[in-house]
Amino acid sequence: MRVAIIDYGSGNLRSAQKAFQRAAREAGLNAAIGLATTAEEVLHADRVVLPGVGAFADCLRGIEAIDGMRAALQEVALRQGRPFLGICVGMQLMASRGLEHGDHAGLDWIPGSVVPIEPADKSLKIPHMGWNELHMHHPHPVLDVLKDTDANGIGSHVYFVHSYHFRPASEADLLATTDYGGPITAAVGHGNLLGFQFHPEKSQRVGLALIEAFLKWSP
Repeated sequence: MRVAIIDYGSGNLRSAQKAFQRAAREAGLNAAIGLATTAEEVLHADRVVLPGVGAFADCLRGIEAIDGMRAALQEVALRQGRPFLGICVGMQLMASRGLEHGDHAGLDWIPGSVVPIEPADKSLKIPHMGWNELHMHHPHPVLDVLKDTDANGIGSHVYFVHSYHFRPASEADLLATTDYGGPITAAVGHGNLLGFQFHPEKSQRVGLALIEAFLKWSP
């Protein structure tokens, strides 16, 4: 299994790579997990992970700055339907539009908008940063590994760092939320497309369990 973690200059991706490698190793999976800097590497991958740290428009420009990368992502994720995971801003980029520092068109893979977090409790600080519990809205083969937290002993708290969140147009695409002065989107999904607002690579046992489930997932 070839897993491509897209490296387009958005942050240090070594922690994500190491987390995926560890999850694969502990699950006994034969997986080559590498950082992909070219469209060709993405086209040859069996699974694709799109991370992202920073502003929506800057991350999208980073992708478009790599020759053929946006087209390669479209090919593997939409036309060939390979398992695809967006993390943090990587999830947000799947939206139709992002409203961070202006109104910017997204990849438009999952209809919806990326909007500012506006907690009802004005004492809550932005960015939303730290550990919060996931609240499941719809079953999903990847997230289902957490559904019986008493039995699995893993829990369902994951690590967030963000000021904006993805508001999908269809409630059916909203897989999980967390609470921060009101519901905030934590996970979205549509077909072979999956997105986490939180960072699985920073979420310890919960994150490793989710990464393993993604590596085993057959949409």
